[in-house]
Amino acid sequence: MYGQGIREDFIYLILYGAATATSLLACFYLLFRRTNTIAPKVTPPIRLRRWTAAFMAACALSHFWYLPLLYIRSAENLMTAYFIGALLDFLTVFPLASAIMFIMLQDRRRPLWPIAVAMAPLVVVVIVCIATRSDAILPPAYAYFLLLGIGLFLYLTRAVRQYGRWLRDNYADLEHKEVWQSMIVLTVILAGFSLYMFEFEGAFYRHAVQTSVILVSLFLVWRVETLSDLNGQMTPAAETLSQPDAEDTPLSCHEAPLPDADETSADSLRASQPQNLTTLLQKRCIDTQLYLQHDLTIQQLAKDIGTNRYYLSQYFSQQGVTYNDYINGLRIDHFVALYRETVTSRHPFTVKQLAQESGYRNYTTFSNAFKRRMGTNVTAWMQEPEAGEL
Repeated sequence: MYGQGIREDFIYLILYGAATATSLLACFYLLFRRTNTIAPKVTPPIRLRRWTAAFMAACALSHFWYLPLLYIRSAENLMTAYFIGALLDFLTVFPLASAIMFIMLQDRRRPLWPIAVAMAPLVVVVIVCIATRSDAILPPAYAYFLLLGIGLFLYLTRAVRQYGRWLRDNYADLEHKEVWQSMIVLTVILAGFSLYMFEFEGAFYRHAVQTSVILVSLFLVWRVETLSDLNGQMTPAAETLSQPDAEDTPLSCHEAPLPDADETSADSLRASQPQNLTTLLQKRCIDTQLYLQHDLTIQQLAKDIGTNRYYLSQYFSQQGVTYNDYINGLRIDHFVALYRETVTSRHPFTVKQLAQESGYRNYTTFSNAFKRRMGTNVTAWMQEPEAGEL
C-alpha cells in the first residue's frame, strides 16, 4: 500500500493532511465548545459529545502512527509498522466508532465492555504477527473481522428498530431524536474506512479513504449537535415498562384514584384502566388541546392527566397505537379542522402556517404524519372536493 508511489501522490498527501487536521479540529471543537453552532436550540448528549471527541482524537492520531509507512523501504519493517498501526487502530479507532453508535441509542444505557471483548481476538492476532514478524495467521483474522462487522450490523439493525419503537411509544415529536439515517451513513463510511484491513491498492481507493475520514468528522459534528439529549426528558425503556412509582399513581382530587399495584392483580388493573383513561384523555388532553404542545412526552401527558406513564403506555398498546400515532392523529385532525374553517372564512393562509398552529415546528414532520394519517399527501388531499367541506 505504501512506498515511493504514495510519496509522489500529492493529492493523497494533501488529503492525508486535511483528514488529520479535520479530525483534530473536530476533537477540539467538541471538547471545548460550550454551545451548539449548528443547532443552538438543541441540547445534545454530553456523553456522546465526549466519546465522539475521543474518536476524532483517535482518527487524528492514527494518521501520525501510519506516517512511518511513507518512508520505510524495507518490506519486513513495512509489515511490522503496518501491524503496529493496525494494533493501535484495534485498540482505539474501531472500538470508539462502535461505542458512538451504541451511545446514540438513548432508550437505555448499553454496556460498552462487549466491544472490547469482541476486539480482543484481533488485538491478540496482531500482537502475534508483530512478535513473529509473519502474516501467516492473518486469513482467519480477516474472516473474523468480516464476521464481526456483520454481527455489529445485525445487532445495530435490531437495536435501531427497538429504539424507533421506543421513540414512538414515548414522544410526540421525533425531530432531533431519530438516528437510523445516521447509522446508515456511519456504517457505509466506516465500512469503507475498515477496508484498510484488506490492503486494497490504487490511488482511487487511497483518496476515497482519506475523503471518508473528512466526511465522517464533519458528519459526526453535525450529528452530535443536532441530536437531542433524551435522558432528562424520559427515563429508560426498562423503567418505563416497570411497575409504576407510587408518587406517580394518584389522580387529582376530582378523579377516582387508580388502583394500587400492590393490592390489585395485573389483570384487574388492565381491566379498570381503559374507560377511565379514555375520559381523562378527552378532558385533559383533547378538550384543552394539550396535544398542541411541542415535544410533549408520554411522561408529561401522564402527569397532566393524573396517571402515570406505565398505565398510559399500556392503554395505548391495548388500543393498537403508539403514543406518537395518538398525538399526531389529534394534530392532523386539528389541522383538517383549521383548514376547513380557514377555507370557509376565505382568510389567506399557508399550509406551513396551519401546520405550525397544529403543533408542528417542522414541515417535513407534519407532511409525513399527514400522509400516514390520511393516506395521501397534503397537496393532493386539498385538491379533493370534500377537503374543504365542514
